[in-house]
Amino acid sequence: MRVTATDLAGVKLIEPKVFGDDRGFFMESWNARTFAAAGIDATFVQDNHSRSRRDVLRGLHYQIEHAQGKLVRCVAGEVYDAVVDLRRSSPTFGRSIGLALSAQNQRMLWVPPGFAHGFLAVSEYADFLYKTTDYWYPEHERTLLWNDAALAIAWPLEGSPILAPKDAAGVPLAAAAVYD
Repeated sequence: MRVTATDLAGVKLIEPKVFGDDRGFFMESWNARTFAAAGIDATFVQDNHSRSRRDVLRGLHYQIEHAQGKLVRCVAGEVYDAVVDLRRSSPTFGRSIGLALSAQNQRMLWVPPGFAHGFLAVSEYADFLYKTTDYWYPEHERTLLWNDAALAIAWPLEGSPILAPKDAAGVPLAAAAVYD
């Protein structure tokens, strides 16, 4: 497994060792010892699986209380994954990164607590899996405005995304509740 730091402190790109042959492939998607040795010491309490069709944009979500760390990956199709640092005390506060996660590249991303996260399905459909370090509390969920110019996210869209009402009603970073 190769773990690479990103431009956002604490967010890590994970490229697992994939063992393939004519039967298919095998890879470890989670191993507590291996990940802890790479600086990801997390206890997961929930696994989530979503399927999205092309141009569905989910996010940018976070929980202001019960902040969740997320280990995310795309197991079918491809997504453009985006992360925003919402830790006011961080030197990268308000900055974002985006990258492709796909069934083909088999990359994963560790998003620690304190970040907003979202993704755009760029293939015909995309199955997205993520483990979380805390449970979902709808009363604490918040949504950043996906197209806030302050975030500078280069979503690979040709038209308008397909949004849930809560995502369409996201707030800009300047008005968002953030972490200390």
